[in-house]
Amino acid sequence: MRSTTEALQVFEATVDRYLAELDNLEMDQLLAKPNEEEWSIGQMYMHLIQSAQFMQLRNVDECLAGSEAVLGSTGEKTENGRAAFELGSLPPIRIRVPASPQYTPQQPESKEQLIEGLRGVAERMKRTEIALSEAVDGNKILHPGLGALNATEWFLLVEMHYRHHLLQLERLKKTPGICQ
Repeated sequence: MRSTTEALQVFEATVDRYLAELDNLEMDQLLAKPNEEEWSIGQMYMHLIQSAQFMQLRNVDECLAGSEAVLGSTGEKTENGRAAFELGSLPPIRIRVPASPQYTPQQPESKEQLIEGLRGVAERMKRTEIALSEAVDGNKILHPGLGALNATEWFLLVEMHYRHHLLQLERLKKTPGICQ
């Protein structure tokens, strides 16, 4: 398993790539959807920002604080969870979730919103990595697909998740009418 220091370095490079991609995209390209079932590039960025801030990093904090949401040190990863952490990445497959108000991200209001969001996640990752290096990491919180994860695993998941969505970004950029 990758160290949190290594994961942070890879994460920062991935965020730099997302920021560079934003430089080459106009707002209409960020909002364009291939079809009604799929997200726009902007929605994908919003998903990355929101899932890191409100799920993954929140769960790191909850694990470290020993809040009521934690499972203690019990609970195991699923087979998919074990495989992801052994490989250090999520599988290169598309995961489709039915559209819903709870899960489908809103379209971004501006490129600046996305830039600030990505930078905010990067700053929180730096602070969180320091907290992890100083903490005892035994508590776990259940992930819906990967099973019980401790604070370090939730932190590593942020990096894996951002890297995983680079595949979606490349696919969306090749969609006729979006970036071509």
